[in-house]
Amino acid sequence: MEIILRKDVENVGFTDDVVVVKDGYGRNFLIPQGLGSLATESAKKVLAENLRQRAHKEAKAVTDAQAMAEKLSAIELKMTAKTGQGNKLFGSITNQHVADELSKGGVTLEKKFIQIAGGSIKALGHYTVAVRLHRTVVVNIEFDVVAEA
Repeated sequence: MEIILRKDVENVGFTDDVVVVKDGYGRNFLIPQGLGSLATESAKKVLAENLRQRAHKEAKAVTDAQAMAEKLSAIELKMTAKTGQGNKLFGSITNQHVADELSKGGVTLEKKFIQIAGGSIKALGHYTVAVRLHRTVVVNIEFDVVAEA
């Protein structure tokens, strides 16, 4: 089944992509949740016209995302956490913690755009997270997790 996505869907596609999904997933999840619509011939023509008109706005969005990526690269993060024996953390550091720390540095991001390998951090050390600013712009941010004094 071909679906035109209205919103970004993790592991499926981005807004305005035409994707092929299983019939049940499209009928029972994507369309009822408002995440997509059926990709008929007329809907594809309307989408093509809309994409053509939005090409200029898209180029501006990419340049803005690249500027944000440069700003993120300049920020040095050092997160502190309570630790136990063996450099293990009490709890874990998630993408929400990274988003909060970035907001202290002057960059506001939603936590859903930050991806930590393995889902969370549970030990002290040096880590890298991927931040998706645009469908074509992904920046890796490196930071250290240190013990509280």
